[in-house]
Parts: sequence; structure tokens; C-alpha cells
Amino acid sequence: MDAGSIPTLASTLKMINQITLTNFRNHACSRIKIDGAKNIIITGLNGAGKTAVLEAVSLLGGEKGLRGAEITALARFNGDGTFSVFATTDDETDISVFLNQDETNRHAKIDNENTPLSELAKKLRIVWLTPKEDRIFVESTADRRAFFDRLAASFEPSHMGRIARLNKLLSERGGAIKNGANNTWIDAIDKQIASTSISIAEMRIRYASEINYFFETGAVSVMGMVEKLVLENSATFAENKYFEYLQNNRELTGDKMIIDGVHKSDFGVFNKKLGLPAQITSTGQQKSILIDLILAHAKLIHLKTGNEPLILLDEAAAHLDDNARKKLFSDLNASNAQVWATGLDANIFREIPNAIFVTCVDGTVSNIVKSEIQDA
Repeated sequence: MDAGSIPTLASTLKMINQITLTNFRNHACSRIKIDGAKNIIITGLNGAGKTAVLEAVSLLGGEKGLRGAEITALARFNGDGTFSVFATTDDETDISVFLNQDETNRHAKIDNENTPLSELAKKLRIVWLTPKEDRIFVESTADRRAFFDRLAASFEPSHMGRIARLNKLLSERGGAIKNGANNTWIDAIDKQIASTSISIAEMRIRYASEINYFFETGAVSVMGMVEKLVLENSATFAENKYFEYLQNNRELTGDKMIIDGVHKSDFGVFNKKLGLPAQITSTGQQKSILIDLILAHAKLIHLKTGNEPLILLDEAAAHLDDNARKKLFSDLNASNAQVWATGLDANIFREIPNAIFVTCVDGTVSNIVKSEIQDA
């Protein structure tokens, strides 16, 4: 596959120029003016509000945020129960996510017009790494699958909608079988499950194929019953075979529905430099290959959309030695992305060019300093 085979979409948005947090986590009111910087480095003590800034940025992509917290938990403790995150992009588009008083669902606006949350993912492509993802190669299959599906959704926003639809259909199927519904009714559900599953598998395979074009140090693979069917057959044949499988597996085990499918699939990463699967390498080597994956993802998104995605790195330098940190900072500056990174010690990041340095203290933002280094 060559780069020319990757579809290109019309230009949407690029980087954030300013962001304001109001009553968000421990921030009463914090504003960061980016001033055209490519790298935003946020430092401070534990509990100062560094990760809260990244979490606020992550909401602008339409998801629940990098910590996956309940929306009401994002409102400032002892506040009025509301919060807002308001950002302006470099093309002067305004994007906001907010929670109104006595509500449990967040809302969004683009240029002061109400908009579905799903529309935000079409405007800002956001990907993040937190300390939780540092062990993604050795943690549960479900966590790994969710991580890579989120990457694929950044590539194709409709992907997460299909996964949500599949989960709903699987729940309906389990209830129908448990309640003794007739086969005609279950057939209708199974046909939808089969169709949706094939679309999910196709997207995963496509994403793995295209990310690997840019992933010089590693290779992504996706493994699962449905993905294997799709790889070896036409989509129509794969869908029919999976539908037959569902028809032949309608028993409950202890009131639970036990079936294989894309909801059980797994992803793997192979470290080409070491010649080893990522999960059996050291913690630092896993962090390095993970960052290389994210940078490859940024290149793919840049080529697909013509714009820079946002990369959020919580505790960016954790588990990295001096050489790995130097490589990280050089690669970040060369990436097709705006990077938001946090850390305890500002001195570690001082060699990053084209950056602003933000200090968080007890939920306030202060000491915003622009880097004197402009070139890598």
C-alpha cells in the first residue's frame, strides 16, 4: 500500500489557540493562551490540576474524556454543579462543552450553535496516552480493544457509533433468548449483529493496514473470529457465515450468552527493532513503542484530513531514560500534531522547541512562558 491509497477528507480544524476551563475539576477559572505554540507543556505538583487540563481538552473531541469519569464528577467540588470548557482554534472557530445545573448530560456548541457531541469528533481529532495506557500491552483484552478502537474512531468517527450499536444489539439478543423469543425475532437481531460486526471488523483491519504504513518501529495486528472471516472472504460471504454461527449458538450458560465476535477480538503490536511482541519487552520499551504508534497515528490523521490532530500525553516522560526522552522530544516536535504534555519537573522538558510552559498550582494556571528554542 502506498500513501496515495489513503483517502483525504476536506479540511476541518487545526490547533487550539486558547482554552478556558470554568468550574472544571479543581479549576475555578483557568485560561491558557497558546500564542501559536506547537507544544504545550504543563507542569506542577501532584493534584495541582495538570491532568485536568488534558481532560478538558479531551472532552472537545466529543468523548467522555481521557479518564472516562462520570460527567457530573467533572464539575468543581463545592461549585454550583456546572462546568464549561471553551476553546478557540487557529481558524477562529469556537468549540465548547458544558454541563448545565441540575443536569447529568453534557452539551456542545460550535460557533455558539448547539451541536451533537458526535459532530465534535469531525472537527478535532484527539488521541491521548495516560499512565493507564502505559501498560496497555499487558492489561486486559477489553482495555486494549477499547484503546485501539478509539484510535480507529479518530481515523473514522462513525466507528464508535457502530460499536455502541453492537453492544445494544447484543444486549437485546441476550434478553430475547432469555425470555424465549421466537426464532424469527432473534433472526432479525442476528442479521443486524452480523452486518454491524462486519463493518467493525473491516474498519479495524483497514486502520491496522494504514497505520502500519507510518509505524516504522512496529506493526499492529488485529485478531478475532470475524476479522479472520473478513480477511479470507468477501464481506457478503463473511456476513452470511457469521449470521449462521449466531443462529447455531443461541444457548445460555448460567443466564449468560456465550458467543464469539468482534466484542472478543484483540490487538497486538510487534516491536520490529527488537524482534519481539511488545508485551514481553520492558516497561520503558513498551512506552517508547506506544509513543511511536501515536506519532504514526498523527501522521495518518494529518494525511487523511490535511490537519494536525491533538496528542495528549499525561506524564509524558515517565519510564523513559535520558536517550528515550531526547528522542521523544525530537519526534514530538517533528510530528504533524499539536502536543499537550504534563510532568512534574519542568526542567526535563526545557529542550523542547516551539513550546509554551504552563505551571499549575492548586487549580490555577500561572507562569505561562514561551520557549526560547524555536527549531529542533
